[in-house]
Amino acid sequence: MVRSRRPETPRREDGQGVSDISSLAAAPSSDRRTGFALLLVTATGWGFTWPVLKTVLQDLPPLAARGSAALLAAAGLAIAAMLMRLPLRVPRGEWSSLALAALLNFSAWMGLSTLGLTWLSSGEGAIVSATLPVWTTLLAWLMLGEKPGAAQTLALPLGLLGVVVLVGGQPLGLGLGKLPGVALILAAALCFGTGAVMSKRRPLRLPPLTQVVWQVGLGCLPILGASWLVERPEWGQVSILGWAGVIYMAVLPLSVCYITWFAALRRLPAGIAAMGTLLVPVLAVLAGVLLLGEPLGWQHAVALALILTSILLASRR
Repeated sequence: MVRSRRPETPRREDGQGVSDISSLAAAPSSDRRTGFALLLVTATGWGFTWPVLKTVLQDLPPLAARGSAALLAAAGLAIAAMLMRLPLRVPRGEWSSLALAALLNFSAWMGLSTLGLTWLSSGEGAIVSATLPVWTTLLAWLMLGEKPGAAQTLALPLGLLGVVVLVGGQPLGLGLGKLPGVALILAAALCFGTGAVMSKRRPLRLPPLTQVVWQVGLGCLPILGASWLVERPEWGQVSILGWAGVIYMAVLPLSVCYITWFAALRRLPAGIAAMGTLLVPVLAVLAGVLLLGEPLGWQHAVALALILTSILLASRR
């Protein structure tokens, strides 16, 4: 008698079965706690990156600064993967998905957000990037069926209102002068949110570290190419502080934080994981005040209060 075989559960790159939305909601509390802890590491590293990047931009043009740090990060991660004996080979059917993920999660996000700092301070750029959960939640609802709850539905417009207060609180001329930076960082947040949802919809069949190696490595190529075409960096004039900033970006935000971000994304729904990134502007503004002496005006305080309120509301889910 021939026994019918049970259908096998698809395997993820971390060896666990691919979870649907209902299983994510019913994930063990320890797994959820790990996801939120990973988000905290991600938000801290990305938050302190904004003032560090602003300092590096005093010595290097924006695309060269990001591209060089990313190239160092990709090389370091590749060496770490080889030392850990992790495979770096990409399956033939994964190249198109990997290239698109690298373009959205890295090239567009890093390139556009860095260019936005040409018009904005580090704190302002981080606050504008706080619209990331808005795009991610809407896309997750449309593409993954992650319908937001009542608290999250209220939290999203509060976060967006913080951005409106930041820009609208400026004198008219100064506010209009910042619009190109705001538009660039809004586009960067939309691209990164799309990449996060696509990572949930079709996970890449690669070990987590290998995935980050290729995303950072492929993602830095368009940035370096654009830098070669339009910028003329004077590498010999970069200060010790500038090189320290480049190394910091390579080690923490472009290596450790990308690993913790994708690890958190595997444990949490995309919309909830994106809400955790609202901590980034809070930490970025405080870091900008402490490290760069940036002013903390009333519009910054109101924007941060709105964002913190939205985080508390989202956490109720």
